[in-house]
Amino acid sequence: MLPPERAFVSRPCFRVVLWLAFASLCACGAASVGEKGRAVRVRLDSAELASAHEGERHALLIGINQYEDASWHGLRYPGKDAEDLGRVLADPRRGGFRSVTVLTRPEQTTRAAVLQALRTLAARPWNPKDVVVIYVSGHGTLARDARGDLQRYLVMRDTRFRDVQGTGLEMAALERELEHLGSRRRVLVLATCHSGTGKSLLPPAVLEELERTKGAFPPRPLEEDSRASLVLSASDWGETAREDDALANDIYTHFFVQSLDGRGDRNRDGAVSATEAHDWARRHTWTYTEGRQRPSARMTEVGADPVLLAGALTQPGQPEVFSYSPRLEGFTLKVDGVDAGELPGGVALPEGSRKLGLHKGGQLLWEDTVALRAGERRALDSLLREVSHGPQRTVALEVGALGFLDARSRREVLPPTALAGVGLRLGGVLLEQRLDVGVDLAAGQGRRALLLDVGGTVPVRHRVLMLGVTVGPSWQWGRLGLSTGPRVAALWLERSFQLDLLSQDERYLTVWPGWMAGVSWRLGTRFVLEAKGQLLWAYVPVDGRTRAVGFGGLFLGGGYRF
Repeated sequence: MLPPERAFVSRPCFRVVLWLAFASLCACGAASVGEKGRAVRVRLDSAELASAHEGERHALLIGINQYEDASWHGLRYPGKDAEDLGRVLADPRRGGFRSVTVLTRPEQTTRAAVLQALRTLAARPWNPKDVVVIYVSGHGTLARDARGDLQRYLVMRDTRFRDVQGTGLEMAALERELEHLGSRRRVLVLATCHSGTGKSLLPPAVLEELERTKGAFPPRPLEEDSRASLVLSASDWGETAREDDALANDIYTHFFVQSLDGRGDRNRDGAVSATEAHDWARRHTWTYTEGRQRPSARMTEVGADPVLLAGALTQPGQPEVFSYSPRLEGFTLKVDGVDAGELPGGVALPEGSRKLGLHKGGQLLWEDTVALRAGERRALDSLLREVSHGPQRTVALEVGALGFLDARSRREVLPPTALAGVGLRLGGVLLEQRLDVGVDLAAGQGRRALLLDVGGTVPVRHRVLMLGVTVGPSWQWGRLGLSTGPRVAALWLERSFQLDLLSQDERYLTVWPGWMAGVSWRLGTRFVLEAKGQLLWAYVPVDGRTRAVGFGGLFLGGGYRF
């Protein structure tokens, strides 16, 4: 059975099909008099065809000004916040939402009424491509749940200050309700805070506990990984969400609504996505409050932002690079050497190969060249993982010297030998991308005079071939890289004694354990200079005797990363 809101579409379409069938029979009858049937070209409207593949947009907006418990001070603009956002989302020229439900009246904003509204929304027939927006403007607070864990709560009209756990709307419960939706394009916008000031108030027990906590902000609650696709907050953790009389709105909400008139369309594709709207609001909120309020975002989806809040996609947008990771907070993104913005957030870039760099405190912490296509959206976090932890390969040409550590062995067994070779390093291929593997092959030969036991010297020609494997971690600080780890090397050595009365060759193969350490310096994004030192230890048979010897080597090289 079709849903009631779609019934008005199904019946006219059925009549149109019958009419077309009747017209087709008449056309066939007429054609039989003259031509034996002609192919009839069917013309479909491209806009109608595209709309058949798009999801619907629905919104539930909640604004709570007054509270039954006098402990929660009244707010001025939450109801207006919800209504202003609702008008924009319902406007066919901007949001074009199929349904917008605004809850601001006292009987609509109790805990039971809000939960019922969420369940009614979940009962709709949902398509995974549908967009759903849940917006809440009002008080937020912290409290201990039944297990004693610190959790965030939204304060409903009937939430009691002395019983937040039993009467407030826990964030985890709200997200569980969102999980029941068949849509995978969900965004939760919170114009609230939980810092104990502004649009927030903390129960005495929690406030006393947080006052004893060292540090600028209270500890974050456990529910940090949201099950919603996007959670957009008017302020960062420990900060205040503010209302403003001059704007007659919650500050973040004012700029969020402003972005939906097209100003937030950063990549010029014709639509304003949820992250574009948030970035616009974040930047302007930061400026308006002189840095005292920093809206934040959490997301579980990467890549393309599928949550479109206003407009329609009319063309492939400019490529975008973004990050909402807390670990990149305060980093500056440079594109082709020019400041593009501070993280978290996103920037739109010209299409093509772009040199991206992350800077903080005047230091370059990461740099790479990335090829970007129109309509593409790249997460900086994934790019950093590719560089820092992913399988990065470096092939290098190396020259160096290898020799015994003790002087006696250098005089009597083998002098220091110049080697040339090639090395291959695979980054992040073992133990969940934590360890690198290096393989190198080097060879060398020479002619020296060695000291005999009975005195005098003898000319000796020698050849050396070494194959080594190293496993260990590596670290990168901007252009500078360090690596170290245990090493195993197989050494093949040949000595040829050329005398008037004696011509003798000695050959042997041995495997030595040891340790390697290296330092590298990146030149641009692909080329690198390397210096490596190694120490090896083994028992070597020479002249019928076995010696415990140490071996050392130093190599310099140039490599190419790919």
